[in-house]
Amino acid sequence: MLKKIAESIQQNLNVLEKKELTEIIKYINNNSYKTPRIFSDIGEDSAAVEDDEKFVLMTTDRIKTSFIENFPFGAGFSSILVGIDDIYCCGGIPLAASVILSFTDRTKGQKIIEGICEGSRKFKVPIIRGHTNASSQYYELSTTMIGEIKKEDFISAKTAQIDDNIILVSDFDGKVGKANKLYWDTVTFKDSEEILKKRNALNVIAKKHLANASKDISNGGIFGTMMQLIKYSNVGADVSINKILIPQNLVDLNYTLEEYIKMYLTTSYIITASDQNSDQIIKIFQNYNLHANVIGKIIKKQHVLRVSDDKKSIDVIEF
Repeated sequence: MLKKIAESIQQNLNVLEKKELTEIIKYINNNSYKTPRIFSDIGEDSAAVEDDEKFVLMTTDRIKTSFIENFPFGAGFSSILVGIDDIYCCGGIPLAASVILSFTDRTKGQKIIEGICEGSRKFKVPIIRGHTNASSQYYELSTTMIGEIKKEDFISAKTAQIDDNIILVSDFDGKVGKANKLYWDTVTFKDSEEILKKRNALNVIAKKHLANASKDISNGGIFGTMMQLIKYSNVGADVSINKILIPQNLVDLNYTLEEYIKMYLTTSYIITASDQNSDQIIKIFQNYNLHANVIGKIIKKQHVLRVSDDKKSIDVIEF
């Protein structure tokens, strides 16, 4: 099983895609203009810009073209969702969104807009700016989300500490998405109060200063997200595959661990924290009806993603 999981991670295109960004990010980091007001930028789910006692938070995400073409409403909704969790996972509060939208077919374009507006209402975030091309030769959809947080409460994705526990946080109350069997939908069928309350757990943890690092689980799945976190924190990770638990709804559908670790898990996060704070973090998430448990450790060996079971371990990716 361990070897099979390791090979699955190594062959996951969404994981490999994130690896390939390294040189592009390095070039931008070395050649773009800098200002002392930027507290933290590349590598974070949300960049942080200093503004008196607060940080202004900003994140940008693009939706894949194939998703837009095949599921225009879902793509519109997801364009809001991805930005929302980028803001919440660092402990912030989303304030507003700006959307760039291009489409070739006006019927699909209307569906995209309806999905965007549904996401806006569901997460109670206004659309305040954007750019729309209704006569394009291609489909394009990207969103910039802004938020805010007190400076002292900001949880970085770049400050995981050696010997931290790795805590996997998931919403087990979900279903397989219509668009993709590897999409774990935990939001579309719930009301605003419920989905925002679950995310408020991250605000509580941020205010209590319990976590060392945090990252929401993206389309790279659990290990793609983990790879990004250890890369920017300049550490490694040792994850026990035996401790990754699958929601019962997926067990009932005969999903394997190999499939589960590839899933885009909405309302799901990776948190790193000391032994001293881990139990309290887990209890807070449980109080907000989220499942949380320790699945591994941050290790000293830099940029190594290691998976293990009760008997042995494999260094899956080194970068």
